[in-house]
Amino acid sequence: MPIGGQAVIEGVLIADGERAILAVRGHDGRVVVEPLPFPKFPRLERTPFLRGPIKLYQLLSLGLRALERSAEIAYPEEKSTGWDFVLAVGLALVLLVGGFIALPFFLATRVGLENQILLNLLEGGIRLAFFILYIWGISFLPDVRRVFQYHGAEHKAVHAYEAGAPELSVALRQSPIHARCGTNFIFLFVAVAVLVFSLIPAHTFWLRLLARVGLIPVVASLTYELLMLGARTPWLRPFLWPGLLFQKLTTREPTPDQVEVALAAVRQVASARNSSATE
Repeated sequence: MPIGGQAVIEGVLIADGERAILAVRGHDGRVVVEPLPFPKFPRLERTPFLRGPIKLYQLLSLGLRALERSAEIAYPEEKSTGWDFVLAVGLALVLLVGGFIALPFFLATRVGLENQILLNLLEGGIRLAFFILYIWGISFLPDVRRVFQYHGAEHKAVHAYEAGAPELSVALRQSPIHARCGTNFIFLFVAVAVLVFSLIPAHTFWLRLLARVGLIPVVASLTYELLMLGARTPWLRPFLWPGLLFQKLTTREPTPDQVEVALAAVRQVASARNSSATE
């Protein structure tokens, strides 16, 4: 089973479908490594076209928990309340639904195109442009740049693990780009959404908007299957290239100490897998 993860505040989260390990460099310079509860749905996770939404839920659930915990470890002096976290999640959801779903749809419909395929292509293009501008804009923030460095460190550590040598000297030579990155998921999601939304028969603005929101699990499911298929099928890999190119925005070359943090999480996951295999 492949491993993957995501960057968090001053660290990374690594998961393998059975367990999740968080590694964060604390304010005192030590690397704190600890497990996080992993939401499991054994049967659904193995069912094609159902596992996509499940994986998306696991990613979001783990990601939010990891971000909150990493902030507590990295900046223990900055206390936050539960309401602060709820507010941050709420604002993120508003940005997702409003900025990346409703607003591109609204702008596309103002053009007056009657052809549904052209309308959806325009909508998808607007959505992708918004996302690229958003990522490009926040990349200038110092704290976000460090997260992008840890994103690169996570990819290097995973590459080293897949090469059978999760060591610093090996990881530093690896690429900060990885085919299974969530960035590829976003690009494929936009392309699949154009095709799926073109099949919607609704003609009124609000019905089409509700259909777009309601079909997100369907689009996520199809996107996940295509991403997994593309990762192991050579002739499909060109479809992943746009996402691989976009990773140059969402990753930065990490420092050796950042790669060490990522490797700490990878090694812990590998150790837990080996222990389970021998039991």
